[in-house]
Amino acid sequence: MVSPRVSTELIATAHLSGEDHARIRDLMGAAFEDFTDHDWSHALGGLHAVVREGDDVVAHGSIVLRRLLVEGRSLRCGYVEAVAVAPERRREGLGGQVMAELEALGPGYDVLALSSTRDATAFYRTRGWRVWRGPSSVLTPYGPDRIEPTPEDDGAIHVYGGPDDHPLDLDAPITCDWRDGDVW
Repeated sequence: MVSPRVSTELIATAHLSGEDHARIRDLMGAAFEDFTDHDWSHALGGLHAVVREGDDVVAHGSIVLRRLLVEGRSLRCGYVEAVAVAPERRREGLGGQVMAELEALGPGYDVLALSSTRDATAFYRTRGWRVWRGPSSVLTPYGPDRIEPTPEDDGAIHVYGGPDDHPLDLDAPITCDWRDGDVW
């Protein structure tokens, strides 16, 4: 249960203070053993759901614009990144609070997506996220027709919502735009 002393704020990356950057980055390091500078850069440039208790950042998630290619369509995707809860504060509903803020932004996109650890799959499923069953790939910077399979990401990609005019086939191939580090 979320403490009444906890507040949630939605902030654009450009409006995060230097202290907020440092606190959120520290939270990522505490929550994940292998959170890299590339991972951090993926979380920037959009909106951040920041959960605070006093000056402490106890949970975080962000959403950034990406493009996904599915069945010949380029979808405006709100891609969820850097969802984390302070290790000592897990199982208090803080992750759900972060996700509720980010999911509420869904109408601004064609679809929301994220890549999850296997341990978090049940959490996302209970929130209505669906596992993408089709093969994944990435559009590389090596030419307009250069697509590389990303089989290591198959089964880890989740989507939320989707276009009303043409439902998504979760068994279709899905391709993301390029970025350094983990592409998904």
